[in-house]
Amino acid sequence: MTAMRIHIAADHAGFELKTVLVEHLTAAGHDVVDHGAPGYDATDDYPPVCFDAGRAVVAEPGSLGIVLGGSGNGEQIAANKVPGVRAALAWNTDTATLARAHNDANVIAIGARQHSVDEAISLVEAFLAEPFSGDARHQRRIDLISAFESGR
Repeated sequence: MTAMRIHIAADHAGFELKTVLVEHLTAAGHDVVDHGAPGYDATDDYPPVCFDAGRAVVAEPGSLGIVLGGSGNGEQIAANKVPGVRAALAWNTDTATLARAHNDANVIAIGARQHSVDEAISLVEAFLAEPFSGDARHQRRIDLISAFESGR
């Protein structure tokens, strides 16, 4: 797998997994940018850190993002509010790879309370390793989403 820039963010529920993933991805040679939370705080809110990670991914074409929380659902929703983000909730390696291959997803959302650390690492590695297929039907669908998002 080619080294890349990865933007990562988590709330309190994903904080411990984020720490493990930052170490794992850095050791694998990736340039990881941590958008928070900077420390464990049981009362923190996930939207701001997910917005920050999403904005960074959009601002840096070719980078990818990871957002983490208890279920991953809210984090995916928050990240998808950033224009240009295509965040997918991955719950197995098939959904992680299909998000990239079919949707050219640039952010993966993972529920830290839903997976073991090893499972979460597998989801991230599958997501990072899979390129967009470039298939015309998938690109057409992405273009339709982008046009809607931009009000066209």
